[in-house]
Amino acid sequence: LDLAELQKELQKSQSVFPENPSVWVKDLAGYLNYKLQAPRSDPVLSQHPHDYPYCLASRELRGIIRSLLAKASGSLELFFDHCIYTMLQELDKAQGESLHGYRICIQALLLYRPRIATSSLGKYLEVLRSQQSRPAKCLTVLWALGQAGFTDLHEGLRGTAAPQGGPSVSPGATAVPPWCPLALSSLALSPSLQEQLRRLYPRLKVLALGARPEAALHTFFPSFLSRATPACPPAMKEELLTSLSQCLSLDPLSFSVWRQLYTKHLAQSSLLLNHLLETWESSSKKVQQSLQETVRSFKVTNEELAARAAGGDTDVAACDAACKELLCKMRGRGLPWPRLLLVLLLLAAGFLLHDVHTHGSFQASSCARLLRSSGVLPAWQKVSRACLQGYR
Repeated sequence: LDLAELQKELQKSQSVFPENPSVWVKDLAGYLNYKLQAPRSDPVLSQHPHDYPYCLASRELRGIIRSLLAKASGSLELFFDHCIYTMLQELDKAQGESLHGYRICIQALLLYRPRIATSSLGKYLEVLRSQQSRPAKCLTVLWALGQAGFTDLHEGLRGTAAPQGGPSVSPGATAVPPWCPLALSSLALSPSLQEQLRRLYPRLKVLALGARPEAALHTFFPSFLSRATPACPPAMKEELLTSLSQCLSLDPLSFSVWRQLYTKHLAQSSLLLNHLLETWESSSKKVQQSLQETVRSFKVTNEELAARAAGGDTDVAACDAACKELLCKMRGRGLPWPRLLLVLLLLAAGFLLHDVHTHGSFQASSCARLLRSSGVLPAWQKVSRACLQGYR
């Protein structure tokens, strides 16, 4: 991105429309979106950090954006609407733009004025209602509203009123704002706000998973995994690991998603593997069987990564150690007694048939002689005669 060219375009816009700052910020968003092309990703950017794509902007670019937003402070609500509606229009196009420019502007705007996202919730509730059969559009709107929570948790909580009061959209067409678990673990919150968040979070989670969570959980797995870092707060880490386990338990597709993400999320995968190790006894047989194939795949990947890393990699080593322990658990699930008994029974029957065939009759067989010498056969004959007489 040529910042000098951007400055020139913005100066031109301000000179042509000196009394219309809304045009300035719209030109800024349009220019950024045109220049910052990237492959389309999912509407909530679940495989990226929560502040993506704004986190990639240079300090100089952020300064330019903030300066222009300050000059157009009276037009920012209209600008927020413009960004969202333009993004929705682009989603209607088969070859629409990547929307990164509009996303950067929304994130910068809500860092500066988070209340703008919640000033017209009724309007966006209507948008959600009208687009309830279009999950991508619903998620785009919810992503934009959710950005306010990173700057002001009070506004973030207000922003969640839209998905709670909105219509029933398709499974996966709502998303738990990623600041929710972060807020739950924040010590800076007042007790009343913490309690409010605790009451709200389960409802948000149910809404996010939809009517059939077993069909949607694999879409949440990347977002949960990317955030479950060793450095995240304990409460957040526990919630994320529990959610990841839920994904694996209810939606088998989560295993294939995990295998695809594994090499890029080794530290997070190490935490999840150890969590599964700790909860092994309480996990279902179905999960244990599905996990076996995944862990074996990870084991092969670990060996390949270790061979390439000459100096060693602590994340790979941690994952490999957890994989080995899980494989030991899988192999040590106990002897298959029913199968062993069946095999022994078949062997005994085969030996008896061979013995009878060799000696011509059961009475002449080695088994019969052994039973007579031990007293078992005479006793059995007495019991049989007594039972027969009693029956008669």
